[in-house]
Amino acid sequence: MNSEHAEGLMPRRAVLAGAVGVAGGAVAGAGAADATPAPTSVARPPSADDLDAVRAVVDGIDDAVDDKDWARCRAYFTEEVDVDFAALDGGPATRMAADDLIGGWRRNLYAEKTSFHTRSNHRVTIDGNRADVRSKGHAFNKLSRPLGDATWEVWGTYAHRLVRTRDGWRCTAIALTDVAHARGNELAWTHVPPQ
Repeated sequence: MNSEHAEGLMPRRAVLAGAVGVAGGAVAGAGAADATPAPTSVARPPSADDLDAVRAVVDGIDDAVDDKDWARCRAYFTEEVDVDFAALDGGPATRMAADDLIGGWRRNLYAEKTSFHTRSNHRVTIDGNRADVRSKGHAFNKLSRPLGDATWEVWGTYAHRLVRTRDGWRCTAIALTDVAHARGNELAWTHVPPQ
């Protein structure tokens, strides 16, 4: 995807998300009266260290965006990212360079615009070197400009996919999969001043 096209979609991708929770696993054993043989190997639940590391990446994205710390935000991603905010009327799903994604957020969340992201009901599933994260989230934007109501917010369901790299877990896909509710002045979310 070229940068010009990415720029056109970025304001609709200003809300991002993520957080993780603890995924559990259960081991089923066979009782003495059970005729079914016990499995020879049992999948282990994810380690607490992996769950914490995945949580740190997804939560870190939100914190870096709200802090406008774009270098830290970029460090949480792989080189390319699958981005899907179609549920928010944000254009089609696409694969793009992480630098373009972060550049779009940076242009959209300029000094006069603040954001605040919160997350709950986190679920994480780790399978080897891949982690899938689902969460419910709330994104709030406030614009200090005379464009009508200064705020816009959205509640929805988010998904992140992470991969384990030699440098640790990195986000390779991010999506707002369902919008439960949105309200306020969309200009507080989408307005970008001319450059």
